[in-house]
Amino acid sequence: MLQIAYRARDITEAHIVAGLLEANGIEAHVGGHYLQGAMGEIGAAGFSNVHVDDEDLYRARQLVSEYEQTSGSSVSAASDHEDRPDHYARWFLLALAIVALILLQIY
Repeated sequence: MLQIAYRARDITEAHIVAGLLEANGIEAHVGGHYLQGAMGEIGAAGFSNVHVDDEDLYRARQLVSEYEQTSGSSVSAASDHEDRPDHYARWFLLALAIVALILLQIY
């Protein structure tokens, strides 16, 4: 089973972190490619996650922590944000609901 090791700001950062993990012998998968496209030209954030196997989660988060310390990244390991819905996703879903309601009123 896969666990979220890192929640990236965008798809590019997710691939950078996945590359770092793979360079250290941890198989990593980037999720959120299709959700990025749903935002169009807006700089979508908060939809990209780096997933690793259960047995690699602890080591992956250690590497992510080292990455954050050296890069000055303000986004942190998934454990810091797991209990809180993503800010951007919440606003995206709210906007989607409003558009749906408007379209229902028109038709």
